[in-house]
Amino acid sequence: MADTGKIDADSHPLTTTGIVRLLVRYATPSIIAMLVGALYNIVDQIFIGRVVGMLGNAATNVAFPLVTICMSVTLFLGIGGAANFNLEMGRGNAEKSARIAANAYSFMMIFGAAIFIIVRLAMAPMLRAFGATDDVMPYALSYTSITSLGIPFMVASLGGTHLIRADGSPKYSMSCNLVGASLNVALNSFFMFGLGMGIEGAAWGTVISQFVSWLLVARYIARYKSVRLRPAFFIPNAKNLAVIAALGAGSCFNQFAMSCVQVALNNALRYYGALSVYGPNIPLAAAGIISKVNMIYLSIVIGLAQGGQPIIGFNYGARKYARVRRTFVIIICASTAISLVAFINFQLFPRGIISAFGGGSAEYYHFVERYFRIFLFMTLANGLQPVTANFFTSIGKATRGLFMSLTRQIIFLLPFVLIFPRLWGIDGIMYAGPVADTAAFALAAVFICKESRDMKKLEAGQNLPARF
Repeated sequence: MADTGKIDADSHPLTTTGIVRLLVRYATPSIIAMLVGALYNIVDQIFIGRVVGMLGNAATNVAFPLVTICMSVTLFLGIGGAANFNLEMGRGNAEKSARIAANAYSFMMIFGAAIFIIVRLAMAPMLRAFGATDDVMPYALSYTSITSLGIPFMVASLGGTHLIRADGSPKYSMSCNLVGASLNVALNSFFMFGLGMGIEGAAWGTVISQFVSWLLVARYIARYKSVRLRPAFFIPNAKNLAVIAALGAGSCFNQFAMSCVQVALNNALRYYGALSVYGPNIPLAAAGIISKVNMIYLSIVIGLAQGGQPIIGFNYGARKYARVRRTFVIIICASTAISLVAFINFQLFPRGIISAFGGGSAEYYHFVERYFRIFLFMTLANGLQPVTANFFTSIGKATRGLFMSLTRQIIFLLPFVLIFPRLWGIDGIMYAGPVADTAAFALAAVFICKESRDMKKLEAGQNLPARF
């Protein structure tokens, strides 16, 4: 086990092993980790939709912004800690890497506990702000009062898997998530169908599975492989948090922006749905399901990008820029192929997809099909923006990563969601999606082309002017 001293970057596997082989090794567990986060909610949604019905689906949609807020903290500390860990290892700074990894995990537990306390103190007004109607509120309160108990474990387990993957153990990282996901399915089925516990059963199944995943992560953190995480390294340090925040902010704000947009969407769907033939509850239930289905696709793309983070970060720190560029190109090609598959399914099979979550009226299915086909029309181009944001974070350019992470959700989609419905009613919400996706794609393309040119100049030994 390494403890302190320098590392020979030129002989390290991250600089010598084939890129595709490395991506398969690191991205597969990362994709599974992201899918597990999405599947926790998908599984709840499917069981609740079939047992409770449309109002249960609407309730989980209303509670969903809380999940994305927790995920933003997970990425803030997990990605920030992992990116710094790999960059410092690439530079040969073993002890600094160890301190960052240990502090990242400590802050996961602290932040998770803080979110839990806030939620318990302000649950009802929070759910109302998230878009709950009078019909949906009892289900949302029942579900959230239980799932909030698992917040500290969810943050520490999902965040900890990033540190485990950065330490060179992607298979263990994957197993932590797979065990939790499998247990969640089994417990939800037992509690809801076997014991007849309804929406509360789904909530308890989620909490228990998150706790088990956390136990597995904590076991690994205590026996970190490439560096020794001494007990003193876990003492929270503001300087370490600042370093972690610099590289974790991009991924964090991207996820947090999703939460803000989800809240705006819920309230817009509730308001403009009430003015349409659909009413307020159909758009809330249907759009919530569709956003979670879309998360499955995005989880694969983001997991692929995160799997490339150790490769890109280590090689950039070792000044192997050509290898960095090749890794990015391979990730983009793979994400485009994934986007094509998702686009075809969203356009051709919307009714079949939504039917897995329970039935509904003719108006319900009509809204679902239009929302799928219009709001997600630019899915084919959606891979570039999250991959580019993660790329800038991986090479230590935190400001660019943060900016890129905000483009689709905050800079483009949120204003369109607020403006377009004023012009075209509930249809305006649907058209806001593809317009925002197109704008984010164009901007990401400009940024990544410029960065590629800069790396070629660095290879040639040229100095670059300081940029944000």
